[in-house]
Amino acid sequence: MSSTAPLSGIVVVEIGHSIAAPYAGMILGELGADVIKVENPKGGDACRGWGPPFAEGAATCFHAVNRGKRGITIDLADADDAARLKALILERADVVIHNLKYGALDKYGLGADALVAAKPSLVCCNLAAFGHTGPLRERPGYDPMMQAYSGLMSLLGEDGRPPVRVTASVVDMGAAMWSVIGILAALRERDRIGAGGIVDASLYETSLAWMSIMLAGYLADRQLPARHGSGVEMIVPYQAFAAADGYLMVAAGNDNLFRRLAAALGRPSLAEDPRFRTNGDRVVHRAELVPILADIIAGEPRAHWAKLLDAAGIPNGPINTLDQVVADPQTRALDLIQRQQGNELALVGMPLSFDGVRPPFAKRAPALGEDNETVLG
Repeated sequence: MSSTAPLSGIVVVEIGHSIAAPYAGMILGELGADVIKVENPKGGDACRGWGPPFAEGAATCFHAVNRGKRGITIDLADADDAARLKALILERADVVIHNLKYGALDKYGLGADALVAAKPSLVCCNLAAFGHTGPLRERPGYDPMMQAYSGLMSLLGEDGRPPVRVTASVVDMGAAMWSVIGILAALRERDRIGAGGIVDASLYETSLAWMSIMLAGYLADRQLPARHGSGVEMIVPYQAFAAADGYLMVAAGNDNLFRRLAAALGRPSLAEDPRFRTNGDRVVHRAELVPILADIIAGEPRAHWAKLLDAAGIPNGPINTLDQVVADPQTRALDLIQRQQGNELALVGMPLSFDGVRPPFAKRAPALGEDNETVLG
């Protein structure tokens, strides 16, 4: 069986705060790398205080993106501390990742160009707000700001109502994942040619990548899409409907599924209606079709429709609350919510398994500076 720690032996120095770089560091740590989180001794990562709720001395948000690491404190404004961190990197690190403001590390001699010049085998990842070039490269950025700036927020919610954001930090966490992809590719290239290099990722580029499908449509016809709440612009029906006792997501993503949906709802003639025969027809006539389906579905509880739609092979599901998600048999079967032996802190584990085995919850997030002695000596 393959190992659940394929990055064993790789040392990562994470100079990260908030969500993006810490989440990238956590992914690498959960995959077996020795990740050393660097924080300012005066309070550390601001994410430690992003609560309540709190657990074990820090916000649960901090625990969610910082487990699997060792933690040290370095005051970059102190020349001796900065030199100590640089020595650690040059002596032991394979990877450095940071999400500090553009150019912030250069004045301490810790910029990617300087580090790679001093240690050509090093992989440095700059996880910026707007990217490594362009007029906005020096501006800071946070997840909700990027959801707004990239146009993502303009498509969320419903027309005529205030804008909303995706509650999950999809931009921060997505940028973290792109950083990890870039780091792994650079490590693979290092195996091949013997040299590391610089990986650049950013929140803004990640935001635009999430918008790939919508931007492709706009670039083709230059039409701004409407907001459809739980629905999407290019597929109908593909949205939540109110049943008698709650909401049900229905995803009839092709013409065959719509024919089966119409039959399951007791209205097979809908599939033969010229307005609704193809997905293109249904998109054009969305305003006519959706109220018809809504009226039908509203007449029975979710369980009634779920049974019929499941039997017809139509993707559907309830809009669950968090307590329902945690209690769901599928969640339990996957064993994705993990607890570290010896404490009761529960966190979501890696959404990956190797030969059927998920990487375990190996280490809780570090207390501020808890590994100073073992790492810095």
